[in-house]
Amino acid sequence: MIGLFLLIANLPWMGNRVFFVVPMQSKPIWVRLIELVVYYLLSLLIGIAFEIRYSGDVYTQQWEFIVTTLSLFLVLAVPGVVYRYQWLPMQKKFN
Repeated sequence: MIGLFLLIANLPWMGNRVFFVVPMQSKPIWVRLIELVVYYLLSLLIGIAFEIRYSGDVYTQQWEFIVTTLSLFLVLAVPGVVYRYQWLPMQKKFN
């Protein structure tokens, strides 16, 4: 699941299409952040589906769970941010 969430967390930083559907010339940062929030909610739903599948019940969570999982999701998104805002400009500079 961590690998799947790593992939999902990096989706907003790949390409210039909103949710891989609507093409944009240059996707602004606020669109990428909205996508990140939507993908985070999607990952929570995937986690709930796995929890129902393997334990049969969904345990209630407090705010600490949301803060911890959101922090983990943001950490998993770091490779995409580095790729978009550091790697690509450096490649354009040297080409």
